[in-house]
Amino acid sequence: MAHLLRGKQAGVPNDLSVGLGPDLFVLDHIRNFGLNSQISQIAYDPVQSLLAVGTHDSKFGPGQIYVFGQKRVEVVLPLPKRASVKILQFCADKILCVDSRNDLQVYSLDAKKLVNAHSPPAKITALHSDPTLDYALLGTQNGDVLAYDLDREHLAPFKIPNLWREQYPRSRLTSVVTLSFHPRDIGTLLIGYNAGAVIYSFKQNKAVKFFNYVLPKGAPGGDSDPASIFKERSPPLTQAVWHPTGTFLLTGHEDSSIVIWDPKDGRIVQARTLQDTNVDKPGPGTFSPGAAPGTFSIKSPIFRIAWCANQDPDDTGILIAGGAPSNLTTKSLTFFELGRTPVYGTSSWQVLSDHFENPKRQRILPCPPNTEVVDLCFIPRSSPHFAGAHDPIAIIALLASGEIITLSFPSGMPVTPTNQLHLSMTLVHPFIHHATLAPVERTRWLGMTEKRQRGPPFLVGGAEAHYPSKRFEHRNIVQTSHADGTIRLWDAGHADEIENDALLQLDVARAVGRQDNVDVTRMSFSGAASELSVGLRSGEVVVFRWGINKHPGHEIPPGPNAPGALTDITDRTEGALKEGLLPFTLLDEGNGPVTALKHSDVGFIAAGFEGGSLAIIDLRGPAVIYSAKISDFIKADKRGSFRRSSTQPDAVKPEWPTSIEFSAMALEGDDYSSILLHVGTNMGHLATFKLLPEPSRGYTASFVGACSLDDRIISICPIHAESGRPAFASQSVVAGLRDGKKINGVLVAITASGARIFRPATHKGAHKTWDQFLCDSAAVVRYEDFGYALLGLYGDGCARAYSIPALKEIASIKVDDVLDIRRFSEAIVTSTGDIFGWKGPAEMTLINVFGIGLKLDQSRDTLMNPELLIPPRPTISNLQWIAGTQHVTPGDMDLLIGGPDRPPSKRMLAQARSDEEQRRREGRPGAAGSSSAAAAGGEGWGAWATRQLNERTERLNVVGDSMNSLEENSAGWANDVNKFVNKQKKGLVMGAVKSKFGW
Repeated sequence: MAHLLRGKQAGVPNDLSVGLGPDLFVLDHIRNFGLNSQISQIAYDPVQSLLAVGTHDSKFGPGQIYVFGQKRVEVVLPLPKRASVKILQFCADKILCVDSRNDLQVYSLDAKKLVNAHSPPAKITALHSDPTLDYALLGTQNGDVLAYDLDREHLAPFKIPNLWREQYPRSRLTSVVTLSFHPRDIGTLLIGYNAGAVIYSFKQNKAVKFFNYVLPKGAPGGDSDPASIFKERSPPLTQAVWHPTGTFLLTGHEDSSIVIWDPKDGRIVQARTLQDTNVDKPGPGTFSPGAAPGTFSIKSPIFRIAWCANQDPDDTGILIAGGAPSNLTTKSLTFFELGRTPVYGTSSWQVLSDHFENPKRQRILPCPPNTEVVDLCFIPRSSPHFAGAHDPIAIIALLASGEIITLSFPSGMPVTPTNQLHLSMTLVHPFIHHATLAPVERTRWLGMTEKRQRGPPFLVGGAEAHYPSKRFEHRNIVQTSHADGTIRLWDAGHADEIENDALLQLDVARAVGRQDNVDVTRMSFSGAASELSVGLRSGEVVVFRWGINKHPGHEIPPGPNAPGALTDITDRTEGALKEGLLPFTLLDEGNGPVTALKHSDVGFIAAGFEGGSLAIIDLRGPAVIYSAKISDFIKADKRGSFRRSSTQPDAVKPEWPTSIEFSAMALEGDDYSSILLHVGTNMGHLATFKLLPEPSRGYTASFVGACSLDDRIISICPIHAESGRPAFASQSVVAGLRDGKKINGVLVAITASGARIFRPATHKGAHKTWDQFLCDSAAVVRYEDFGYALLGLYGDGCARAYSIPALKEIASIKVDDVLDIRRFSEAIVTSTGDIFGWKGPAEMTLINVFGIGLKLDQSRDTLMNPELLIPPRPTISNLQWIAGTQHVTPGDMDLLIGGPDRPPSKRMLAQARSDEEQRRREGRPGAAGSSSAAAAGGEGWGAWATRQLNERTERLNVVGDSMNSLEENSAGWANDVNKFVNKQKKGLVMGAVKSKFGW
């Protein structure tokens, strides 16, 4: 009976929800977008072209690892226990992670799961691996270096003791800070302790050189405190890196000192800061002034240093994050472009020192103001070696706030992440501020592909999983606004194949004409018209329209904005954009932030402002056809009271629009339909305007009535009274109004405390009050052909569906475990039952209430391409070999670290199989014989590989039969090399003499 009574009151003759039941409401968790918490680590693999991001453990979610590839390729690897990602590295087909619980996790990129987790006996402070090795080196807090066998999944017996404590027993700071293999000699390891750096030789099994940075009295160093000059000090070390060819090494320190060393004799080549040179020698030094007279500013420590190289490893540069005075608003990256390295053997000491004292060029790579770069991730073109800094094309910088920025290298120009990085990365590049969603017809969205100048793509790895195709559903197009005034549009999908996965980008800051104070509060997208309206906190409404840039490559300086009127901004288009959403017009109302905004499909825009005004724009001119205050057409409620009135009248509460919608229907008492505008306010008033054409081809807007509801209006849904279909002002419906077609429609108005179904403009209709909880967001939804219902998000964390027109509860689903209940008011409910809402500060979720119980699966995509091979590791030059440098291969390192009794690893067996298969295919003479011999003797693959390894070990002169004879054998080998070199020199001299005398 409820639907009959309320239907009669509302003017709805039928039960529009007759086919809906509780069994149809089942939650599907379709997909998450963004990152669940603040970024802690970033790593890049140039071989597979994948990007890995680790996050902190916070109240918004546990730390986890995201692996991104091309387009929408994304795999999420959870940590076994709740913790933060502290260290993250790629190693061949694995990802290595050290978390805040001091556990080492090894993930397989092929299986997309955790392979093994290990808890070492000491706290891990550094991690280093090489894609050609089956071992990962672990630096610990007590100064030891352990080796973890990635193939056998346990600690190897190899261990490097605390070398610094052995050399300097009185030293307190002996934790391992950094580990780094020599770029060309994997048998040499650079260990950075808190107190200094050490070069360790695997060949000799001992420390070769120690690098202790000690500032004498009177030396300024990098300290900001002038009083520290008068005492001897040793600043703690924060970084230790190799020159790309290993010719020099560099250490960074907490006092912002940058020290270049000669690794052969351990001397300082140059000690400098970002501004000063020779800071290790007594002198006056430079101190940064503080905010007040007589004070000084503290410098940031050196967070990260990278020694980069072009295609030629001798053409280098040093990129530095940190070291700037703390009172600077913008702390940018500093890049010393050094050029070609002088030849070490023929250059004087002064030439080498001048090379680092006077770089060819010192560049400042700009960063956003009030931020500081704390970590760097390089995007090299191809090579995973040289610490990932060989021929980089770009840099991804991690800011202290958790945001990221992308810069081209070495120019330092900002690179937009749109269609370069994964969609989820764009939500923190920079932080997302506001988001909304609009359904767009599929073919219309497929045609919206912008043409923009951009560089080569960074991520081309991985392959997307197969999803079903939905060809007849409107696309869920999301609009996100960001801190820098950028807006991006993208397809969220329906758990289906996304045909047009490209993102669109708009620059609101350029359209407004300024770079600051560009905070977006409202957005409204009309897919049918390919237009977007943007409302700002500063009171402007900016309109974008799809078009072709008439002046690509040129950017015209913006002029002033006309206050209270429309400004033509078509000349404020980005130079790099050839076709896309271009600036069209701007309204500077100057009456407070935009609180409500609606862009219709038929050329009208309505905007409400916090100052209490309403503006209607007709884009055919464009022209403002209506502008008035809410108080001009809605009178304040007069509430009677038995109390004697006070001498001072009650203050009138401010009122502003909160919800706006366009419809096409017949008003109460009219025998024709027209375009209507409905405006709901924060005080519960709902006003209706009629838009009628004029003989001059323009339109006029006239107020036709208002009604009062019980609370702030959050949603207005016009529907057909007989069928329940939406009665929006679409292009096809408005085109038929000239034929006199009458649309019998009603409004479903939802407030925070109730809902009303009525015929506009002033009919009372049917009313329903929510029982216990307030409604934050709602819309009328449809499930196939079963019927329509009112779906809303409520304060108890549930999504509830109510029938129309009876407004009787049909079903309730708990959604607060996948959506942030505190941001329910910002969630969007679509007409198909999709809910797009916030899960965290930079993470959004798409769910559907008409589902089948689908759980979120973020591991369906493929990451590994087994056909991509890791390039061989760079080796020493012939000149270095002749000079006596002992070359150790990655295979030798297996013996040095694992010992001669270690069985062959899976990688070695796979390599043996591939080599044997290659020989068999090529029909080499010895292939069949070796195979037959192995078969005759009953020798399997494992035994064969073991025999081959033992034979190679016996033939190896560099490595002895045991670890104890390493030094003795190394010295003997070096003596043989010296004898050979001396013999060659003697022969060369004698040959020259003989030739001179004609012998």
